[in-house]
Amino acid sequence: MPDRAKPTLGLKELKNELAAKADPDRARNLAWFFKTAKGQYGHGDRFIGITVPVQRQIARRYRHLPLDEIARLLGSRIHEHRFTSLEILVDQYESGDADTKRAIFDFYLKNTSRVNNWDLVDTSAPYIVGDYLLSRRRDVLVRLAKSDILWERRVAIVATQAFIRKGDLKETFAIAALLLGDEHDLIHKATGWMLREAGKRSEPALLDFLRQHHSAMPRTALRYAIERLPDSDRKCILAGVFSS
Repeated sequence: MPDRAKPTLGLKELKNELAAKADPDRARNLAWFFKTAKGQYGHGDRFIGITVPVQRQIARRYRHLPLDEIARLLGSRIHEHRFTSLEILVDQYESGDADTKRAIFDFYLKNTSRVNNWDLVDTSAPYIVGDYLLSRRRDVLVRLAKSDILWERRVAIVATQAFIRKGDLKETFAIAALLLGDEHDLIHKATGWMLREAGKRSEPALLDFLRQHHSAMPRTALRYAIERLPDSDRKCILAGVFSS
């Protein structure tokens, strides 16, 4: 008797696997944590209650999904669907050839409206946008940093993590400077986070940036940026005092 071909795992099966792992109690906690109430940044987002490790485990089994099915998953109102779609996208990008990487980069930029919570940005922007721009012009980051869309602005700064890992800090400081006047706390946190990461590579470069901009920096961004410095240095910087 001939062997039967294994059934192809597609979008329906993926959604069924995620649904099987749903936890209503966790979903309620996540909805609160990600600020989904009216007037909050995550308003309208729906959770079914799945942990990140489980989503990543499932995503690995569906790394073969075509881009059109990933697009459908990314278009879902369910947060875990979008997170899983981005995990698949990153996996495909990292294992893809030059044409695949270009296609995924273009797809990502066309769908930033669906990368619409901070964890979605953080799990994807450095690994797709940042990586793709490592050896290319980075003008698109300036456009994103000036966007009216909160998540595009977060993409702009968080994507620079890819450059930081290579010891290239120029763009992080440039985008951070563009975002100093941003009114949203999620941008303050992301900016401070990337400045802190840049400071791990070059503390003098971080201190030089802070010396120039500390008076204009939101307090949250400043605190995030300096949290790895010695306590005495942090106190001086918060007071606007820098050694010569």
